[in-house]
Order: sequence, then C-alpha cells, then structure tokens
Amino acid sequence: MKQGRQSVDARRAKMLSMIRERQKIRVEELATTFGVSLMTIRRDLQALEDEGLIGRFYGGAGMGPQPLPAAEKDQMTLYRRLISRRAASLVEDGDRLLINGSTTALDALDFLGEKRVQVFTNNGAAVNRTFPAGVELTLSGGVLRGDGHIMTGDCAMRNLLMVEAEKAFIGCTGISPDGEILCGIPAELGINETMISHAHTYYILADYTKIGKASTYASCSLEKPGVIITDEKASPDVVERLRTIGMTVVQVKKSDLPE
Repeated sequence: MKQGRQSVDARRAKMLSMIRERQKIRVEELATTFGVSLMTIRRDLQALEDEGLIGRFYGGAGMGPQPLPAAEKDQMTLYRRLISRRAASLVEDGDRLLINGSTTALDALDFLGEKRVQVFTNNGAAVNRTFPAGVELTLSGGVLRGDGHIMTGDCAMRNLLMVEAEKAFIGCTGISPDGEILCGIPAELGINETMISHAHTYYILADYTKIGKASTYASCSLEKPGVIITDEKASPDVVERLRTIGMTVVQVKKSDLPE
C-alpha cells in the first residue's frame, strides 16, 4: 500500500532525531527500527540529505551541514533553472531526447518554445506537468516505490533498450572529482548508464552544490566523454579536474538571465 505523505514525513522526522542523537547510524538498523525496506530508508536519507540536514556515507548516514539560508537556497534554485534553460538551448527541432528522473533535466522541456521533440523518460513527475505543444512524451513504465516518482525495474529497462536518441539529459545527486556520477537510487544507475550509451551526446545537469560531492550511496563511472552543465559557483579545482579527464564543462552565470 502506498504510504501517505504524513506517515512518510513522520518517519523521516523520527529518523532525523535518531541521527542527531547518535551522530551516525547504519541503513540496516533504520530499516529494522521502522519496519520498512532498505530502499525506502535510502530514499528517506536522500530526501534528508537534499535538505542539507544530514550527510551520507556508504551503508549509513550521519549529521551533515545545516539547511541552506533562504537566500542561498533561492540562488541554488535560480542556477538550476538557468541550467535547464541552457540544456534546452542545445536541443534542435526534431530531436529525440532521453531524460532521467531529475527535476532539473525535466524542467528543460519548459524552455523549448516551438521546437518539436520526442521525449522518453522514466520520470513519473512528468504526468502532472504541462509542456509546450511540440513535446511528445513517452513514459518508460516500471516500478514506483513509496512516494517516489522515478520509474525503475525490468519494464523500464526493456523499453529504454529500444530507444535511440540524439541527446540525453541526466540529473544526479553529485559528481565526484574523478567524474563519477552519484545517484541516490541504486536501481536507477543502470537506467542512467543505458541512457548515456543510447544517446549520441549526453549532458549531466548539476548545480554547484553537486560538483565535487562524494558521499552519495551509489555511483557510475563515465567512460564515454560528455558535457557537464553547471554554474559559475562550481569549484574551479573540480571543474579543471573534470576537464582534464575529458569532460566538457559549461558554466551558466546569473548574467545569463534574460532581460
């Protein structure tokens, strides 16, 4: 049975209280305590990490930085919209696009104007969205767990394997200095890798808070050179390292905002 929003919020609040008290805790212990699956706990921890409340390490979580101040949170949101806009500017009329479960990647469709595109995505949040008239969208199908919106599993993968695209837009929870793409949902790793391999060109969309990150649960290495779209606040050292290993890095700026 799908969990209600209130029960999910209550579990995450209790989980956060435990982590604050203990400082560090293992995923298996949390799953036993709350009587839910390891996947559910990892999704909960990812949500708490995204809010800046905790930090994650392999197999568990601990206290992380406090939530971003409102002004910085607004700045992060602005950069993410600029990244989505830049991604949309790279799309050509008639393109076939692959888009993963990322909100930033899906938001790129908002900026396509009159371009006609065919989109294949495992992002279930697309169902509740309205896009420009030229967007033809196909959902991968697959498994949704808990209150998540990312479709995974054999069905999603089988349908994806039949798709070839000009471009793939891939969001992530972080990019390590060595170019590993970090993902909070291990089941989506294979889908991300397949989207990258089935696209002529792929773009990783990641704001400055995700560049140089190395604490998320699962990761995949990038053997095929691609493009990272980030922003002007991304760590210069990490950006240079990513370029050294063969990635193209594009950085949006606040000055890119239309008048």
